[in-house]
Amino acid sequence: MTSEEHFLSKPYGPKPDSGVLAYQAPSNIALVKYWGKYGDQLPKNASISFTLDHCVTQTHLHFKKKETSGFSIAVLFDGQPQPSFVPKIQQFFDRIVKYMPLLEAFHFDIKTTNTFPHSSGIASSASGMAALTGALLALENSCLKVPLAPSDFEQKASFLARLGSGSAARSIQGPMVVWGKHPHIPESDNLFGTLYQAPIDPVFRSFQDTILLVDEGEKVVSSTVGHALMHDHPYAQSRFDQAQKHLADLMPILASGDLLAFSDLVEREALALHAMMLTSDPSFILMKPNTLSIIEAIRRYRAETGHPVCFTLDAGANVHVLYPEQCKSAVLQFIEQELKGFCSGGRYITDRVGHGLKKL
Repeated sequence: MTSEEHFLSKPYGPKPDSGVLAYQAPSNIALVKYWGKYGDQLPKNASISFTLDHCVTQTHLHFKKKETSGFSIAVLFDGQPQPSFVPKIQQFFDRIVKYMPLLEAFHFDIKTTNTFPHSSGIASSASGMAALTGALLALENSCLKVPLAPSDFEQKASFLARLGSGSAARSIQGPMVVWGKHPHIPESDNLFGTLYQAPIDPVFRSFQDTILLVDEGEKVVSSTVGHALMHDHPYAQSRFDQAQKHLADLMPILASGDLLAFSDLVEREALALHAMMLTSDPSFILMKPNTLSIIEAIRRYRAETGHPVCFTLDAGANVHVLYPEQCKSAVLQFIEQELKGFCSGGRYITDRVGHGLKKL
């Protein structure tokens, strides 16, 4: 089993005086959710996700060598200075500097933008931390006397990104990534995400995800606070056990392409996540009335048409509508005619399964 020491930095050669590196990383949508963590961003249960394609963060990392000690960071989001983002990145640097000591050698201007709304229930922290990690690791790799092989680069990127945002561990690769140790998935690990390598029916390699933007405002509760509520939750252990079982149950479904069984399991997972927030102390209602209207409409449409369309949710009000590519035209017509009206300003994002971190 891999240990944290495996990711300690190897010897550096000369460092560049300045430069720019640009990476993009996608968001991801968990099918089996993780909710609850321990230690340094370690999951209490394994999770599995689709990597997305269009919902990405693009980050340009401008670096310049400095003589002073400590970290020096400035952040621009959509071209505007964002000093409120700096403390989270400072915390991230604090966590990873032992694995990447060159962080103290440079001043960093981090210029970042999303192709989707920030802080509205789409995993922007996952894509943001994954993109930033990709650029930082590329800088370190250019300084190593012996650069990392591509597979080692991806593994260390996932390990580091996890320390900024847990779900960022799943945004480095695609189309499906497991994060968290699971007895039925030998390569799985709590320290980093791994590409799901068990059999997958081809239908899942081109799966569609249309994200209905029910609420584009700030999340009611941050993921950090939400995860912390699991520490003393009366149903926490039952939930962790349920997630492990659901992932085991999902494996033959992914292999066979049983789309109705897939729909049933994925929807139960989404509702289980929200049930934990409903029953926490303090409790949070993350769904909006329009979220429930969409869920009811999807289930009715599936029953009436037989199209294997289903929903999942992150920790927010927005709805991810999941369906196979062969149903795309029919489902998009359904969304336009029946679901669009439940969205904020009629807005939704049409996405699909993608492939992870990419150098720009």
